[in-house]
Amino acid sequence: MMLADSKKPKRRRVARFFLGLTAFAVTLVLVFVGGSKIWMWQDDRKAELTTSGPYTADLASLQQHQLPKWFQDAKFGVMLHWGLYSVPGFARKGVPFAELLQKEYEHAMTHNPYAEDYANAMKDPKSPTAAYHREHYGNAPYSDFTKQFEAGLAKWDPERWAAQFKAAGASYIVVTAKYADGYSLWPTQVRNPHAPGFHSKRDLMGELAAAVRKQGLKFGVYYSGGVDWTFQKKTVKTFGDYIYLHYGEDYREYAVAQVRELIKRYQPDILWNDIAWPTGPKRLYALMADYYNTVPEGVVDDRWSTATFGRQVMGLKPLRWGYDQLLKQVFKDPSVSEQPPKDSAHSDFRTPEYADFDTIQDKFWQQDRGIGGSFGYNRTETEADHTKSPELIAELARAGANNGALLLNVGPSGGEGEIVPEQLSRLTDIGAWLRINREAYDGTRPWSQSSAKTTAGDTVTFTTRGNDLYVTVLGRPTGDIVIKDLELRGKATRLGGGSVPLTATAGETTLKAAADGTYAPVFKISQP
Repeated sequence: MMLADSKKPKRRRVARFFLGLTAFAVTLVLVFVGGSKIWMWQDDRKAELTTSGPYTADLASLQQHQLPKWFQDAKFGVMLHWGLYSVPGFARKGVPFAELLQKEYEHAMTHNPYAEDYANAMKDPKSPTAAYHREHYGNAPYSDFTKQFEAGLAKWDPERWAAQFKAAGASYIVVTAKYADGYSLWPTQVRNPHAPGFHSKRDLMGELAAAVRKQGLKFGVYYSGGVDWTFQKKTVKTFGDYIYLHYGEDYREYAVAQVRELIKRYQPDILWNDIAWPTGPKRLYALMADYYNTVPEGVVDDRWSTATFGRQVMGLKPLRWGYDQLLKQVFKDPSVSEQPPKDSAHSDFRTPEYADFDTIQDKFWQQDRGIGGSFGYNRTETEADHTKSPELIAELARAGANNGALLLNVGPSGGEGEIVPEQLSRLTDIGAWLRINREAYDGTRPWSQSSAKTTAGDTVTFTTRGNDLYVTVLGRPTGDIVIKDLELRGKATRLGGGSVPLTATAGETTLKAAADGTYAPVFKISQP
């Protein structure tokens, strides 16, 4: 009895400990839930609709917006990463970002191959960019590039750009109005409290919008809503740092005001946000409603995941450290970094990056990718570092067959905006191919199946319009083209050529003596 009695105080202490631990955990949950509700209430109060029209600041209203025909008809666009980072034009090359996340996670954001991230990478003294900056610019701050960029603008010719994009067969362009470095390419009237006057004095956006629209192209703006380093002093080294940067109300007000200014000044046909959005949903919905009421035929992408109290809490260093340890393990599986971003609550189209779909998608999508390893101009990249034209044409063809489009990025150099020969040659090749085969893409829709194979092993993609089926052979076939497991009938012609004998027997379709070794020939099969 005495032995049993001696254990009772210890049991009581253990019981009190676990009771206290439970109470602490419950308190944390209640504080978190309460904090979330308070944060959202405060953010919602600042939602402001500044236009009148059919769209209101709620999700159900935005979901009524239909994908405009012009956008679904357009299968090829050009994106431009252009800004102060185009002056130094440097990044470490040769290591894909996905590989960095697997093997060098602790400094993946400062050792990455993206020259447009120069402003952040130069702050890490051990990064290749910092070493390059010390060698060529000493201790000069990033903002000093403003002088060189603006001096180069004397040679910038937006009319020439527009003509080059038109010749490349693009239907629209998207330009970085403000990248993560915080420099705005228009004379914004919205004051940046951390970097006053950090914007172009010349209306680069307005000049470019006028030039491309004169060519009959649509004009879109890119805005880095999720990241702005002028509002952050710390160096962003890990992926956790990148996605859980802590932003205050000053940045939320700044981003909302700048995007509203872009909408009012330029009425962009495409509103392309990147990474995330710093406000809660209601303020975002008000902004989107203002956009649709101003540009009814406009479209928004899928990178608008909104801020929450939880995201703010994750900005705390101890929690972010734990998250980084988890991500280090997750990214050891290379397929993780290749997944498309999660769709936001409302969007008009998806944006997988350096990836496409191999099946027909219900929702329209747009692959965005660079020609080289960097989006911004990187002077260290050579011809060998740029994707070959046939691969880019194949991606365009696969996108069109699977209810998508290709948004191909170019990174002009300096303020003069010179498109480097390696990238201009790709645009020229795509333009030459589209001049012959554009009929098979612009204005077409996916067929009942997106692809097949030839007996020679080439992939064949399909698009359709009315009674016409377009067949693109992704290879350099010669002589007969035999499509396996498919019997097609009708009158066949080669785009840019003449009629082609067509036979369909034993589960195969043969286009007789149809090919001469040209890459990606396209055939139209018309039903009576």
